[in-house]
Amino acid sequence: MQNSEALKVAGIVRDAGGRIVGRTRLQKTAYLLTLAGLEDGLSFSYKHYGPYSEAVAEGARVAGLFNLVTESEGKASWGGFYSTYELAPAGEEALLPTDPATEASRRALAVIAADANAVVLELAATAAYLAAEENHATPWAETARRKPEKAGEGRIDEARRLYDRLRKVATPRPLPEIVD
Repeated sequence: MQNSEALKVAGIVRDAGGRIVGRTRLQKTAYLLTLAGLEDGLSFSYKHYGPYSEAVAEGARVAGLFNLVTESEGKASWGGFYSTYELAPAGEEALLPTDPATEASRRALAVIAADANAVVLELAATAAYLAAEENHATPWAETARRKPEKAGEGRIDEARRLYDRLRKVATPRPLPEIVD
């Protein structure tokens, strides 16, 4: 018997095309789906990498234990490690069908997020979190202030473009407009 967080993680991986590279992408994809009203029951708080959910982290671990997803670890070019999550056959069998009314939106949002540059996605999700959860008056400027090492080289502009693409997906709860 799988726990609900493990099934949620397996569903997120499925909807992202069956594969998500990186814990950051998994967390940010889950956050954006939650913010858009396409996922429920996950709570997020602000951590160093932006919105973070202990339930998603634990769900990924349990999903691996129950063979709903496989997690493989790779070595990044800069020397660190990253995880790749892939939907396992048992995960596909355990998941209930997606609600037809939201399936296309859920998959579109998940695919855009999972395919995005991880740093750009982190910046976009952070700005969204600051706007939606903290009601920050200048979320983009605050994101750049909190993450100066990541915000340079035009990445904030890339994050704005990514967020605009995400906002174009029709969702039950539109992603908040961020103006600053």
